[in-house]
Amino acid sequence: MSDSAIYQPGDTVRVRVDSPPGHYRTPDYVKGKTGRVVALCGVFRNPESLGHGGSGLPAKPLYTVEFPQADVWDGYTGPESDKVLVDVYEHWLDPA
Repeated sequence: MSDSAIYQPGDTVRVRVDSPPGHYRTPDYVKGKTGRVVALCGVFRNPESLGHGGSGLPAKPLYTVEFPQADVWDGYTGPESDKVLVDVYEHWLDPA
């Protein structure tokens, strides 16, 4: 879908731990967590820039990343197979 996307479905990634001032789209509950890319959603204008009146450029790849529920929620008692899917922009991801 994009020549600029650095991750592919199946890649293992870790979400950066950061708290930039102002608007950001990455949920706190997945920061520092390791997951698996399941899809590239497309390339979109950066909502962190748009949220501050910027152009949102350059556009950023957006991925759906799958995390085991037990790794995300402390004390999770559901089945080990339970997953949570979160859309995360590429600039929040590092290879794991």
